[in-house]
Amino acid sequence: MGEIRDIEKSTPRNLPSTATGPELSLQVIISAAASSMREMESDAPGASMEVYDSSDSSGFPFEVNPQEAWLPITESRNGNTVTSVFHLLSSGIGIQSLLLPVAFSTLGWAWGIICLSLAFIWQLYTIWVLVQLHESVPGSGTRYSRYLQLAIAAFGPKLGKLLAIFPVMYLSGGSCVMLIIRGAGTMELFFKVICGGEATCEDKSLGGAGWFLVFTCMAIALAQRPNLNSIAGFSLIGAVTAIAYCTLIWALPISKGRPVGVSYDSLQGKSDMSGICDILNAVGMIVLAFRGHNLVLEIQGTLPSSSKRPSKMIMWRGVTLSYIIIALCFFPIAIAGFWAYGNKIASTEGMLNAFFLFHGHNTSKFAKALICLLLVINCLSSFQIYAMPVFDNLEFRYTCMKNKRCSRMVRAGFRIFFGGLAFFIAVAFPFLPSLAGLIGGISLPLTLAYPCFMWISIKKHQQKANGFMWCLNLGLGCLGMVLSVLLVVAAIWNLATKGLHANFFHPR
Repeated sequence: MGEIRDIEKSTPRNLPSTATGPELSLQVIISAAASSMREMESDAPGASMEVYDSSDSSGFPFEVNPQEAWLPITESRNGNTVTSVFHLLSSGIGIQSLLLPVAFSTLGWAWGIICLSLAFIWQLYTIWVLVQLHESVPGSGTRYSRYLQLAIAAFGPKLGKLLAIFPVMYLSGGSCVMLIIRGAGTMELFFKVICGGEATCEDKSLGGAGWFLVFTCMAIALAQRPNLNSIAGFSLIGAVTAIAYCTLIWALPISKGRPVGVSYDSLQGKSDMSGICDILNAVGMIVLAFRGHNLVLEIQGTLPSSSKRPSKMIMWRGVTLSYIIIALCFFPIAIAGFWAYGNKIASTEGMLNAFFLFHGHNTSKFAKALICLLLVINCLSSFQIYAMPVFDNLEFRYTCMKNKRCSRMVRAGFRIFFGGLAFFIAVAFPFLPSLAGLIGGISLPLTLAYPCFMWISIKKHQQKANGFMWCLNLGLGCLGMVLSVLLVVAAIWNLATKGLHANFFHPR
């Protein structure tokens, strides 16, 4: 996300210190992303990219810029297909997938499956585009290991930062805040399951802020690994737990049968405007279930590359394997979840609540506790990979100011600082998940539209040779922008008609 320039050209600068509102508060989390606007010379956008000398006799590029070897994302380039699969699964499967049956309750069987299939194909295509653009100039040795770098290379310094900073900021630091809120809530649910619902449970419970603090301390304690490659073990745990809870959450309801009175009639608002907004919100739930595009270039940046075997070959193999598994998780959740609960799931905010509401009474304590535990472990593991771009930006600022690698104490200090800031935002704005549709609609172009426009911009000299690709990317990019606007309008309409319970500093 941060722009990388040669150390000799780096000069000390102060970090930005202003931020207001829920969204702007997140800007502080990755202040380096905002301050990078002053790091880039407007007439030399390519100066920020990673440049390599491909003439190294080892067959692998030799890194000219020493700063790249100091930063968490590119400090180690010893990754492989297996580690990329771990990272992609850990970042790609999240608690958002449990909302897919809710979307089906509005869209119905046919349109639900169609929209889910189209969204899966579309986002897989944009991942392919990002993988190809990581080393978009063959033989030059230039690698774009951060999403913001690629945006600047494609759109220029000003427009690139304007379009990409907020989505990247939200999808990294904001995702960590969401993980604290969701993970802490699931920890409290796990405690209640273990406690057995006794009258003393409430007295023993820590309360909302207490659970937030426990989860944050655990996440930051685990976040002391030095670079992205070193957390492959955490990503493996995150991938295994994600697959496990996704499987349990749809297999158990099927084995226990459907509740009485299940209906599959499409739920839409009574008025035309309300019905349209409900449909758009359902489409938004499906699109937002596919996450992790802001980490694709970062994951590819951990892979070795040479002229004979570029990193895109290794990365695409990892993407193919991981998204076969993701499809085997998402489609059963959506289909089996809607089959089990029908329209009853619409008022439960997802599969987890629906399972505890309708099948909690005839499910063993062990099974319920296991699902909660898997979710908590998955949130802790996902926190590590989503926080890594934030750590990378903070260390980038430090290395620019000091012209040296971060020491262990400084690195630990940055991680503790970020954890404290994320904890504060989570406690201050515990209702942020309610705004996920709005903020997600704003950040949706990063997933579905910007990669297409990046392809057009970077490959414009090959327009005649790639006429079909140019038209395809132009159409998908424009459609993605239109969809983003519609989702934002629908989210604002829902907030205006249904209201928002803004419980500032009162997490529950």
